[in-house]
Amino acid sequence: MPIPRLLIIGLDCAEPTLLERWRGDLPHLDRLMRTGVSGQLESCIPAITVPAWSCLLSGRDPGELGIYGFRNRAARGYGALVVADGRAVRHPRLWDYLGAAGWRVAIIGVPGTYPPPAVNGVAVSCFLAPSTTATFTHPPELADRLTAWLAQPYLLDVPDFRSTDKDRILADIYTLCDQRFAVAQRLLAEEQPDLLMLVDMGTDRVHHAFWKHMDPAHPDYVAGSPYQDAIFAYYRHLDRRIGELLAACDAQTAVLVVSDHGARPLMGGFRLNQWLLDQGYLALHTRPVVPEPFDPSAVDWSRTRAWGAGGYYGRIFLNVRGREPAGAIAPADYEAERSALAAALTALPGPDGAPLGNRVFTPQQIYRKVRGIAPDLLLYAGDLAWRVIGKLGGDGWFTRENDTGPDDANHAQHGLFIFADLARPAAGRPFSGLTIYDILPSLLARYGIAAPPDLRGRVAAW
Repeated sequence: MPIPRLLIIGLDCAEPTLLERWRGDLPHLDRLMRTGVSGQLESCIPAITVPAWSCLLSGRDPGELGIYGFRNRAARGYGALVVADGRAVRHPRLWDYLGAAGWRVAIIGVPGTYPPPAVNGVAVSCFLAPSTTATFTHPPELADRLTAWLAQPYLLDVPDFRSTDKDRILADIYTLCDQRFAVAQRLLAEEQPDLLMLVDMGTDRVHHAFWKHMDPAHPDYVAGSPYQDAIFAYYRHLDRRIGELLAACDAQTAVLVVSDHGARPLMGGFRLNQWLLDQGYLALHTRPVVPEPFDPSAVDWSRTRAWGAGGYYGRIFLNVRGREPAGAIAPADYEAERSALAAALTALPGPDGAPLGNRVFTPQQIYRKVRGIAPDLLLYAGDLAWRVIGKLGGDGWFTRENDTGPDDANHAQHGLFIFADLARPAAGRPFSGLTIYDILPSLLARYGIAAPPDLRGRVAAW
């Protein structure tokens, strides 16, 4: 029976320090590490699922893609940000290069694949699909096969994973994982692809829902929690499912296990828009008494120089005359204003008076190109130890409450990778310095497929 030439197992948000800590209890991942190369993988900035998987698979940075997060500005006005789905990705991804070279591919749940791409093979969309009543597979009739294979309706994601219903969340995480791997095994047998790639979102969801139950360093650590081993148990379950998938392959299959970013305990929230309001950058018609979601209609745009959007990182937008409808910053003052704001955010102390450790990025300095409408600044609050909160009202710049529901973890800049190819054994060699942009050119070079000369990454010496 034909075997896949390449198996890619994506583990969204998988944290390298946890894998190393539990390696002795993860025999299948440990075997891959002992026979291949492994190490940490530096993510893009921002280290967010969207755009990170598209960066990994296209070899392009967020500026080149024009995708700066799940949601982006679609126009220079003050309206809501819009979701960046697969239609925003204008560059070829790994399966496009391989498909053009004659490879048959099967992809499952890779973020950035809704609407489903017309690959040379089959595709099952990601959590960006609105529901399974939409066309979420390529070809469309593949959806009927999924229904026949599975005992439960196909889950695109864990519904409402930021809630207090931990038992239901945990059950859905396992269902999500088991369905992904069950579909992978069926497609492997029935489609016989040269490339099989799946991404499990359970690692991300379990971190966000259960980190405080595991980690004494978390400010809300729950000692003796019944969920204290939830993350560990899930990693072990995932390892077993990986072992079952590997058993369907053989020694001729190269295996890449990779995460788009890592995870860390969430120490709290920095109220970016509240800080901008108190610093005089943001003006309101009426100041709310209690925290409320950011409402553009409540802003006095004629007196506003900057506003922000929250999330695991922050985006700051400047209100520039001639660029935004009611711009307040003269174009000649733009760079000085941006530099001053970046310096103030970098120097910001935390609630204890010590430096918070903010990192502030300018798109033109970290990206090779800046397409679309980029934030004027990107903020890692506490170097991703703190979430950025968009709500306005009340007092104080720091909060323990997350504005989108209970959340225990933030992202970390480094994910993980393991590459094992028994045709070229590497005897567990550690590998450092790999970036998310190096994955695509390295794989194309390994299989003798020409890559565009302007990719951001380099070919790794695997």
